[in-house]
Order: sequence, then structure tokens, then C-alpha cells
Amino acid sequence: MLTLTASSLPIRTASAIQRGLLTVRSDAFPSFLPKEVENIKDPFARKLATRIERLPVSFGENCVMSSCVKPLVQSETSPVVLLHGFDSSCLEWRYTYPLLEEAGLETWAVDILGWGFSDLERLPPCNVASKRDHFFQLWKSYIKKPMILVGPSLGAAVAIDFAASYPEAVERLVLIDASVYTEGTENQPTLSKMLAYAGAYILKSFPLRFYVTFLCFTGISLSTSLDWTNIGRLHCRFPWWEDALVDFMMSGVYNVSAQIEQVKQRTLIIWGEEDQIISNKLGVRLHSELPDAIIRQIPDCGHIPHVERPSSVAKMILEFVREAQYKEVEYSTQF
Repeated sequence: MLTLTASSLPIRTASAIQRGLLTVRSDAFPSFLPKEVENIKDPFARKLATRIERLPVSFGENCVMSSCVKPLVQSETSPVVLLHGFDSSCLEWRYTYPLLEEAGLETWAVDILGWGFSDLERLPPCNVASKRDHFFQLWKSYIKKPMILVGPSLGAAVAIDFAASYPEAVERLVLIDASVYTEGTENQPTLSKMLAYAGAYILKSFPLRFYVTFLCFTGISLSTSLDWTNIGRLHCRFPWWEDALVDFMMSGVYNVSAQIEQVKQRTLIIWGEEDQIISNKLGVRLHSELPDAIIRQIPDCGHIPHVERPSSVAKMILEFVREAQYKEVEYSTQF
């Protein structure tokens, strides 16, 4: 049975902290994290932050110390690999990750190249091709088995692009409130770097991040909104963040609509019914275009269900993984 001890809902946790009922201890954070991590109040974010590591990943002529959360134990079953959304980090999974681990799943949380907490002082290209190549080399070097790949929001586009390019690496897909119908271009010659850096400056700003937090979640308190905003922009404190983001923006971003029908893997689509960012009608469209997909909706939930309704998301992923395991056993007994 999946439980989130100390709080079955993140909102209750924040309330308990505010009333002094739950003490946030001084955690031993990795030295490479921005010092502002000490200001985060959320105990689940703090705990997951202590587990972030950097692994060397070579791709092309580049070698990047790449940030991720590794599983405590490895299993014989397919690992679950968690991506994150646009300009975010593995801390998105602060509530759902421990539930998946508690259920016995080999679980990774990986930062996409250009975002998260990787060392990009020697900045590599951060375009779509580089993100794909970097993730493949990380998978090939460390994960090494076909995976259940989970992509929320823009991470769904990353997952589709990866699954279509390297089908041998992906056993199944989980797409959460997927942002997959925003069309990019091959490059952005009309977008000046000055304009791109201005956009990055605005994106980094606390008011915009706070407003996005307000749009993404339903019914959270002001104190929770403030803390979650600080968690969401923690990776922006690195001096290379703007350069990495601008490189991605100038390169044309993701355009995966033509790749959707190429995805042959069994796919679970999860959608928050109250998503104010991406209409759930696009979830229905995605379900109709994927060759082998099921869709599940979560009531009273916004754009990031794995933060807002972690128990529901963990349960759906676990059932989806067990379905695969059952079919594998059923197939093996026939021969």
C-alpha cells in the first residue's frame, strides 16, 4: 500500500511546517547545489535534494557531470525513469519519488540537459539533438535496461522524441499533462539573442514563477506557493542557466507531433482535470493518435499531478508497471 508518511497531501505538510508541528532539520546537501537550497522549507524537497548526484556523461565531444537521483537498490524488473517539465529539475518528483521507491520500484529521476543541477560551466549545445544524445548516453552508461520512461509536460515531448529515436531503450511510456502539440522550428533566425536573453530574465523572475505556480496548482496556500516557487527556480541560480536556456530557445525547441504515431510502446496518459495550462482535450487527442495507449484523469488536480496528487500518480504508475510484469510472466509460461 502506498503512503506518504508525515503528509498524504503536500498542502498539509506546508501547513504543519508553518504551525511548527513539523521540524525541518539541517540537511547535508551536495556542495554543488545553490546555497539557496537551505531556504527551502518543504521536507520532501530537502530530502530529495540531499540525494542528487552528478555522474559523468560523455556525448559527442562533450563530457558533462550530469545531475540525477539514483535508486537505492537495483532490481531485475524494468527501471522507472522520471523526467521533468520545461526549465525544471528532478525536485518535481519530491513527493512521488519516495512512493515509487517504497513500492519496490527501481526509480531514477534525471535532469534534462540544460536544466536541473548538472555542471554546465563548459556549456555544450543544449538543443533537442544534444538533449536526446546526452540522455541516451546516460541511459547506456548507467541504466542499461529498457525503461518505463515518465515525462510530464514538456518532458512528454522529450520522452516521445527519445522513444521514437531509441525504441530499444524504452519498454513503456507514461505521459503526464503532455505538452506535445507546440510546434517549434528547425532554428530561430528571427529571434535575436538580445530578445532571447530578455525572455530568460523574465522567466527567471520571482513574480512570473509565482504566477505560474498559481496557474499550475489548485487550492494551495500562499506560504506553499512561495516555497514551491523557490523550489522551481532553484536551478536558475547557476551562472550558466541563461546561456543554456537561450541556446535551447534559439535552436527551435521540440516539435514531436509527427513522431507520435511512431511510438509503438504501450503508453499511459495521465491528466489533471483542472489543468489551466494545457487542455485535457489535447490528452484525448493524444490518446487517439498513439497506437497503444490508455488514459486516466485525476479530478481536482492541475497541471503537475505528481506534485499535487502524488499518491494517485504513484498508484497509476505502479499499476501500469505491474501490468507489464504480469504480461511478461503470462508470456513466459506459454513456452
